Amino acid sequence: MATKPPTGDPVQDAPQIDEVQHAAAGLPAVAHTLRVAQQQMGVRRTAQTLLKVNQKDGFDCPGCAWPEGDKRHTAEFCENGAKAVAEEATLRRVTPDFFAAHPVADLAARSGYWLGQQGRITQPVYLPEGSDRYEAVTWERAFEIVAEELTALASPDEALFYTSGRTSNEAAFLLQLLAREFGTNNLPDCSNMCHESSGSALTETIGIGKGSVSLEDLHGADLIIVAGQNPGTNHPRMLSALEQAKSAGAKIISVNPLPEAGLERFKNPQTARGMLKGAALTDLFLQIRIGGDQALFRLLNKMIIETDGAVDTGFVTEHTHGYEALAAAARDADWDETLTATGLDRDTIEAALAMILASERTIVCWAMGLTQHKHSVPTIREVVNLLLLRGNIGRPGAGVCPVRGHSNVQGDRTMGIFERPAPAFLDALDREFGITSPRHHGYDVVRSIQALRDGDAKVFFAMGGNFVGATPDTAVTEAAMRRARLTVHVSTKLNRSHAVTGTRALILPTLGRTDKDVQAGGKQFVTVEDSMGMVHSSRGNLTPASPHLLSEPAIVARLARAVLGPASTTPWEEFEKDYGTIRDRIARVVPGFEDFNTRVARPGGFTLPHAPRDERRFPTTTGKANFTAAPVEYPALPEGRLLLQTLRSHDQYNTTIYGLDDRYRGIRGGRRIVMVNPEDAHTLGLADGSYTDLVSEWKDGVERRAPGFRVVHYPTARGCAAAYYPETNVLVPLDATADTSNTPASKSVVVRFETNGAPRP
Repeated sequence: MATKPPTGDPVQDAPQIDEVQHAAAGLPAVAHTLRVAQQQMGVRRTAQTLLKVNQKDGFDCPGCAWPEGDKRHTAEFCENGAKAVAEEATLRRVTPDFFAAHPVADLAARSGYWLGQQGRITQPVYLPEGSDRYEAVTWERAFEIVAEELTALASPDEALFYTSGRTSNEAAFLLQLLAREFGTNNLPDCSNMCHESSGSALTETIGIGKGSVSLEDLHGADLIIVAGQNPGTNHPRMLSALEQAKSAGAKIISVNPLPEAGLERFKNPQTARGMLKGAALTDLFLQIRIGGDQALFRLLNKMIIETDGAVDTGFVTEHTHGYEALAAAARDADWDETLTATGLDRDTIEAALAMILASERTIVCWAMGLTQHKHSVPTIREVVNLLLLRGNIGRPGAGVCPVRGHSNVQGDRTMGIFERPAPAFLDALDREFGITSPRHHGYDVVRSIQALRDGDAKVFFAMGGNFVGATPDTAVTEAAMRRARLTVHVSTKLNRSHAVTGTRALILPTLGRTDKDVQAGGKQFVTVEDSMGMVHSSRGNLTPASPHLLSEPAIVARLARAVLGPASTTPWEEFEKDYGTIRDRIARVVPGFEDFNTRVARPGGFTLPHAPRDERRFPTTTGKANFTAAPVEYPALPEGRLLLQTLRSHDQYNTTIYGLDDRYRGIRGGRRIVMVNPEDAHTLGLADGSYTDLVSEWKDGVERRAPGFRVVHYPTARGCAAAYYPETNVLVPLDATADTSNTPASKSVVVRFETNGAPRP
């Protein structure tokens, strides 16, 4: 039976510590999944909903972007995916009465967990200038308000159109079309904060900013290197692919500052043997110091080059450029410097080399542990160097595998959600719609915050997401948002961003992935692109949470008509009635989507072309795959300080907090904890269970403080610490970003500890 939402915030300042787990999934995951689902949806709705997740005739999970194979399980979801579905398909409701009872100041004082637990928003609400709370508003008036503010701007570039990764292809295409017809490329998105570094590195080196492997490649690999990633929590269905690869003889190397249960052993809940015993996954664990990955891969590349017969000279000669420059730079790789940068020992690195040399088919997977550092782009380029040296791109069972976080974050970029669009894309868009898109670059996420802060942007429109909760330098970001004239959020549920508003604010409630979408043209479906370039349909099966909800495409189409008026010849009303007409236009604008409607109607959808994978053709500036030879970097660590990485708990997806436990790491009932290696803790005088403030140090001299964190002695790499975001986003300076990609450097924050005395009761 479904339960009511909590009325008060649970106490979070006294977390309990249990034993660290060494296996992921299994019976505890099944039990927890069912408990959460029934609390949110009840028994009948749980079955009705979960049996449609990731099915060919169902809806795409609103969680991660991990792909599905052609053959699907009856239960084709993971624990965290089920939590995401349960919170969207919840029976709990946030009505106008809720907003009448809760002023914005009250919402701002609540935790993200409490806000998310209240349920689905049922009607559009408006915060007038000078008011202390949201009130119900009609859709017509809501669109008028947005149009009033946008058309009053001195320049279209004073508007920001942000996109979250859950936005469908159809809605994303319409949003970028609206923004460009309005006159701006200010299209920041969540990619700017996660895999922008991957896209930057891969575009330069192989010519396309996406991964080059399929599920079948993973199943057929000899060696899989998982670097800077925790799939057991962030992409649990990936564990099934790793298990299948292991059963076929693959070896797995894990490279991470923390040991993670999901990479130690996977108890597959789909089989009796998996539930009881599970499968060991990692063959070699490299517990690397935060930010030491570039140094590690550079040394490995040096040793490959120096090993007779190890370089695939045929591939290198025919398909690559820049080998000599890499070879010269690699000669300077130094063992002592590498051991300092990585915290590893020589035997472990040599063992990794032996496994690489023994493999004919190698895949490297990575996530935020590689992408959120100052030197992330050269680090990922160095990963590409390793694969190119051995001919491991464009070969079955081999390639690059950046594992995307949100379910359509890759698709949104494909649809044109990008502040620096390719001229060819804009040319095609203009030809199709008879418009003139701006050619100057727009703002990414960090530059959007700076523009709001400096008064250069005045209207913020968000298609999904929790911008305030996801972004760095919380105090700066929140102050910047409050300078806006209008903030607008298209949302399904409450989050922190709804409580940090401009002078005026709107919340526009939308359909979720689980909801039926019926328009004037009949029942509709949307499409998404997964982490491996598969495009497929998504169809909800639930009656929407309220008759007052609009779909994302409908919201954009109606807003466009209000803003652009009769001067626009774009058929916005037609797009709202029939999403197939949107896909027809996508087919004529976006390469790889030809005959879109026919191809996506096939069960399972279709795979987008990928020249390096399909043809060993590399559409780079040189026409070949590019070796690179950037100087090796790694974070400096002053005495008495640690390097902090921000990360998720197991009861969390991005900024959505499902609960207050981190089961695999043995943490219960709280989130304000900091994990510190026991030896470092002893040196710094940090007793297990004591409380401390975390204070970050950055060259601007500004004090950024996260108070009241419980110290947990934990087997992190020496010199490193870890704590959850968004609670620690306050410590990440807005200007501390990755070179080239401008991604916030949330995985290497220098912190000091200022203790607060005895444990709290």
